[in-house]
Amino acid sequence: MQTIKRMCTSILAGTLLCVAGAADPSAATQPTSGVDTALSALVASPERSAPFVARDGARHPAEELSFFGLQPGMSVVELWPGAGYWTEILGPYLAARGHYTVALPKPRADGEDEGLAHWSARVEQQKARLGTIVRTTLGAGQYEIAPAGSADLVVTFRNLHNWMHDGDADAVLTACFRALKPGGILGIEDHRARSDRPQDPKAEDGYVRQDYAISLAKQAGFEFVAASEVNANPKDTKDWPEGVWTLPPTLALKDKDRERYQAIGEADNFVLKFRKPAP
Repeated sequence: MQTIKRMCTSILAGTLLCVAGAADPSAATQPTSGVDTALSALVASPERSAPFVARDGARHPAEELSFFGLQPGMSVVELWPGAGYWTEILGPYLAARGHYTVALPKPRADGEDEGLAHWSARVEQQKARLGTIVRTTLGAGQYEIAPAGSADLVVTFRNLHNWMHDGDADAVLTACFRALKPGGILGIEDHRARSDRPQDPKAEDGYVRQDYAISLAKQAGFEFVAASEVNANPKDTKDWPEGVWTLPPTLALKDKDRERYQAIGEADNFVLKFRKPAP
């Protein structure tokens, strides 16, 4: 099902664990703890959009952002924000003391980018609450997501498979590395593929092996820090007829076996934390 937001890098698949094998031994799991109470309060805000709030049980926003080390005074870049789930949290959290940049996909030539239109409309409706948001462009040859060495934290949620599909994941990760300060953090969440099957370099089913994602980031120069299981879902067997989009929230098969897929829930997702090495 071609519902993926397409956009980013080509990869030398032969060097990136694209065949089944053991997981990266450095991929230790780190429990998510020490959740920021101010962040939890924002997640509980009645001003957030109801459809987003309904997904909190699957996405655990306060726990995930705390795992990445988010703090109010940081300069943060979010890549490809979708409809704005994370923008509604990051915007007000950073409004007073921080700096928030959103790297948006390049608008389509036909002007029919529904996701980008929804994000823009939502930001306009909540601009007083969300604060100042700097907009940059990511993809289609444009990779300057922020001034070099300016960001404390770069985050992206369920987008890596799109960039793999479009053949520019390496360019995106290089852009992240360039934008971060030495010691800065890159946080990546995506749909976790089975470790007993070869990785499709194009990620056509929307799933990415965790060891493969770690290898991509390391090739861009990052150090792997830790993984969190906050968004793990053991019910996801990752063998669905329409790939990850068979499951909620997309439910690509519509009413066919709808109750079954709703009972499984959203995909099994890895949450990975990387650091740009200090000189």
